[in-house]
Amino acid sequence: MWRGGATAASAARALRSRLIPDTSHHPATALAPIASPRSSSSSSSSSAPTIAAAVPAVAEATAAAAAVSRQAGSVSDALRHYGRCYFELSKARLSALVVATSGAGYVLGSGNMVDIAGLCCTCAGTMMVAASANTLNQVFEIKNDAKMKRTMRRPLPSGRISPAHAAMWATSVGVAGTALLAWKANGLAAGLAASNLILYAFVYTPLKQIHPVNTWVGAVVGAIPPLLGWAAASSELSLNAMILPAALYYWQIPHFMALAYLCRNDYLAGGYRMFSFADPTGKRTAWVSLRNCLYMLPLGFFAYNWGLTSEWFSLEASLLTLGLTIGALSFVLEPTPKTARRMFYGSLLYLPAFMAGLLLHRLPNEQKEHNVTQTSEITGILYGAEQQDEERARQKREDRKSSRIHSRPPVAYASVAPFPFLPVPIYVSTQGHEL
Repeated sequence: MWRGGATAASAARALRSRLIPDTSHHPATALAPIASPRSSSSSSSSSAPTIAAAVPAVAEATAAAAAVSRQAGSVSDALRHYGRCYFELSKARLSALVVATSGAGYVLGSGNMVDIAGLCCTCAGTMMVAASANTLNQVFEIKNDAKMKRTMRRPLPSGRISPAHAAMWATSVGVAGTALLAWKANGLAAGLAASNLILYAFVYTPLKQIHPVNTWVGAVVGAIPPLLGWAAASSELSLNAMILPAALYYWQIPHFMALAYLCRNDYLAGGYRMFSFADPTGKRTAWVSLRNCLYMLPLGFFAYNWGLTSEWFSLEASLLTLGLTIGALSFVLEPTPKTARRMFYGSLLYLPAFMAGLLLHRLPNEQKEHNVTQTSEITGILYGAEQQDEERARQKREDRKSSRIHSRPPVAYASVAPFPFLPVPIYVSTQGHEL
């Protein structure tokens, strides 16, 4: 009997393990009820059409989601691609330097108070015009850039964007930037921006392949943005406005001479005519750099003497220029790539330090303050005249109203006509006589 009972118990346990799965191995079905064969057969027969109908809907939804995901990915990739191309076409770092000089000119041309909204609009317009000029420069120099190691990966030589697309981008941002300056600043600032774009894209760019004088023309292009900012702030140009443009003009000569000396083989491969090509020893290039550094020495004194800055700036500017001059002198004494590179990096440090000193020690633009005061006085006079005219008109209206009241009392006639049985009232005139 014991064997029979053990056999029956083992058979029961086996049947139970088949009907009820182990919860440790099948946790998902641990709480599911065990349905009877009749109910399970009926439920499976009823749910089969539902599952069959749901499968195509799920597949369609999955395909639609995948298509939307692919489309979103393609749009995101396109935006990223063209954004990168626009960034490189605009030469964003160089354009940022142009914007910084324009903003410095705006602050220098302002009075005691700087119009922040006007400053932002001027910087935005300058940025767009600079981006347009740099893009047109690359459109015209596709073949030349393709021959140079440092430019062959640009968007146009590498084929990442078409020339027509780049030209449309340059035209749109150039027109928008000029229009913004004309709307928010004045016509003088917009005219300077448009002339600078034309000078850079249509004069300097082709001249780079014709004559070495292109370096000096490019220096003029770089000196105009501070004038643009000054004109946007004060609506005019004065002698004080020439300090920062002069510093930028003379600074660009040693800066580009050092760059042309370091990259002369690359420029030669690209077909550009640079001053350093006819100077294999580098002596003439070094002397040109030193001469223009010497031209910058008195600028700090002029800024103080003309009332643009305090006297401290004359000392600071002289020390800064003296340091750059020492770098140019070392280039003259030993014209090697090492000394040229040292002068180049020194020029990169010089310009932001010079502009920071100008802004730190600047004095308010007296002409701007005079114009503001004069405008306020004229506005006050016009406002006072308008107030007097309004007062006179109001006094005349009151006089006419009072004269009508005294000349003909309306109540006398109105009281008699509708009610003839009432006695006629007696009125007294202004002279005191009875009517």
